[in-house]
Amino acid sequence: MIPAPAPQRHPAVPLGLPGILSLAALALTACAWLGDRDPPPPAQPSFYRSLAAPGAELDALAAASMISGYRHNNGLPAVTLDPSLMTMAQDQARVMAGRNLLDHGAGRSFQERLKASGFDAKVAAENIGAGYYTLAEAFSGWRDSPPHRANMLLREATRMGIAAAYAPGTKYKVFWSLVLAAPAGVQHEAALSALPPRAIGPDGALQPR
Repeated sequence: MIPAPAPQRHPAVPLGLPGILSLAALALTACAWLGDRDPPPPAQPSFYRSLAAPGAELDALAAASMISGYRHNNGLPAVTLDPSLMTMAQDQARVMAGRNLLDHGAGRSFQERLKASGFDAKVAAENIGAGYYTLAEAFSGWRDSPPHRANMLLREATRMGIAAAYAPGTKYKVFWSLVLAAPAGVQHEAALSALPPRAIGPDGALQPR
């Protein structure tokens, strides 16, 4: 049996008044931390927060960061939030939620909504969804669907808008809209181009939903 090493002793060093005060402060700090209150739990990442609840708000900045990271991993530039596209996405999500209808044309066609938004687009695409309660779920659903993935990887896109609307009396509870676009230059006319023409519906919305 190997004997345990003997404890090492360090020579005592006089603390003096400053040292005693420092130790007292440390003791008070430890008492405050080890009191009858537990430390606060770590905050849940916003992309895991359920939006199927009254007053729940989508973290649009987290969405832009998530989508930009995905684009970066695929060799594409990041996208930033655009006020006009945010309003456009919010309106579409609310219309779908209010009508309990998952459809690009639930209100007006994608082309009409894009024109009315005031965003002069060189290219634009829209993903919609329903039944995803969290941003993480919506992102995963779009990523795993080839047409929706193609929209998130729209090469020229530099701007985006995203929204989720809660509808408690519906089957899906939460309705989503994501718009990605690039502003038109002086020499460009507005166009919709993200997938081959055969994959674009009659209202300009990219198919399938």
